[in-house]
Formats: sequence, structure tokens, C-alpha cells
Amino acid sequence: MLNPDQKLNPKLFDADVEQIYIRTGFGEGLLKAGEMDQRVVGLCADLVESTHMLGFKMKFPERYIEIGVAEQNLATVASGMAAMGKIPFMTSYAMFSPGRNWEQIRTTICYNNVPVKIAGAHAGISVGPDGGTHQALEDMAIMRALPRMVVISPCDSIEARKATIAAAKTPDPTYIRLAREKTPVMTTDDTPFQIGKAQIVFKSKNSSSKNSVGIIATGALLYKALKVAKKLDEEGKNVTVLNVSTIKPLDEQAIIHLAHETRALVTVEEHQIAGGMGSAVAECLAAHFPVPIEFIGVKDQFGQSGRPDELIELYEMGEKHIYQAVQKVLIRK
Repeated sequence: MLNPDQKLNPKLFDADVEQIYIRTGFGEGLLKAGEMDQRVVGLCADLVESTHMLGFKMKFPERYIEIGVAEQNLATVASGMAAMGKIPFMTSYAMFSPGRNWEQIRTTICYNNVPVKIAGAHAGISVGPDGGTHQALEDMAIMRALPRMVVISPCDSIEARKATIAAAKTPDPTYIRLAREKTPVMTTDDTPFQIGKAQIVFKSKNSSSKNSVGIIATGALLYKALKVAKKLDEEGKNVTVLNVSTIKPLDEQAIIHLAHETRALVTVEEHQIAGGMGSAVAECLAAHFPVPIEFIGVKDQFGQSGRPDELIELYEMGEKHIYQAVQKVLIRK
């Protein structure tokens, strides 16, 4: 059942559950952060509407800078403004920022330890028709490898809004990963959010230890993980779902506790398996409490053009694939 402590959307499992762009939450959060702190500034690489920074630009035109299609400059200008006391939020498609300007992010932002916030939109395979050149599937890997960089992957628009507001209050370089498509609203305004904390969002009442499994999900695929958990719960399995919205710093305590409790895990992410959230979980457990793990994600492939729902199935990240991964990991216990 859904964890009542998390105050999730009561209509989450309804066929007509509301769907909103995750980017909408970022735009709302940025506007709120700008209202709360005049040091917040916005910079964009000619994608102000797509990244949902337009609201900030309209309300605070004197605090908005259009960099143009020059992502390396986007990072270096932001780092300079941060060094002068501003809190810059810079936006582009994730494939270009952090994809194209990774070295500038590394050297001018992380190395100098300045509080630039990087919003990478249109991340994941569900970018759809834009094709493999625009589908950022490696962004979490390259960003979590950077010292001092915080990496956040919100599951829906509400969590994205909270993450953006929270990021504006920290002194840390921060990457916020944003999907393109509308996503089911899973959380509510009352759902707790804290950078660096994972949340148990689903927990069965079944007590079977043999059929216990933990599903660790991040981003929009949390919704599919929850639907699978509901099905498994109805079949008598003991299922716990953990929403890991902060990839770095990872909530190791929550992951280790879940591993002790279930002794079998499945990780779910719309990202390359190599270097992503699943890799972070495996690194944590290899050091503290190894258990059988199955990984749902992109298996060392580039994306391609197609409908988002088609691509999720083609790259084996759909509900049936999560379900099959659970069955497989239970056999390995």
C-alpha cells in the first residue's frame, strides 16, 4: 500500500491520474526561489520556453541573461556570477548542458565550488521523436562523478518544484534532471522532500520473507515501479518501493536498511545502467551489505526516434520488464 506518511496523491493509481510536465515544476520553483532571494538569476541557452524558464524571465527581466546557443559560455558566465555572490540557475537540454559543457562545469563551477544550479531538460529516452542525439542517457553518470556536485532526479512536477526551491538555499553546485514528457503526479504539496533523503513510498502488509523485494526507483519511472509494486502486493509478495530523488549524496542508510529488510533489490531508472543510480546503489551495497540486484535501465545503447511509450518498452524499462526483474531477483535470493 502507499505509505500514508508520505501523503502521496490519493488518485495515483486511477486511470485518469493528472499528468503535468516535470519542467513545469522547475519553472514554478525557480519563480518562487526568485521571489524569496534577489540573488537568484536565470541564464538560458536559447531554450527559455522549452526549459520553462519563461516565467522567471517575464517577472525578473533584469535578472535574466540569454546566452544563446553557446553552452560552454552558459557555464562560465554562470560560474562568474556565482563568484560575485549570485545564485545562478542555468538551463538547456541535458544533452547539451551538462553534455556539451561538462569540462566548463567541472573546472569553473565544481573546482571553484560555486553555487551554480544546472537544470538539464529533455533527459532520458522519453524525449521520443527528437532521437538519439537529443536523448541524454549518460547525464547522471557524468555529473555524479564530479566532486562537490549534487545530483537530483525529481519524480514529478511537485517534487521538481520543491527540489528547485531547496537547491537555491544550498551553497552546493547542483544538477537537476528534468524529463520532457508529462508525468503522472505522484506526490502532493504535503509530501516530505529533503535533498539527500530517500522516501519509502510503498510498503506491503504481506510478511513473507522469501518473497520480499525492494524496488529502488528515480525520476518519472517511479510511477511504473509503483504500479508493479501494487500488482506484486496483490499476488502476496512483500514489496517496498524507495524513491531516490537525490542520486548524490545518496541516502546510503535508507538503501542499506532496505537491503537488510528484503535481501533482494531491483533498481529502476531512465538512464544508462552503467554509471547511473543503479550503479550508485551497487557501489554502496558492495561496501556495506551485498545482496542480489537486477537493474532496469538502458543497456549500453543509444536512443532513437519513436513515441516515448514505444521507446520505454523497446529499451525494456516498462512495467512488464520491472515485473520480470523482480521475479528474476527473487529466484537469486
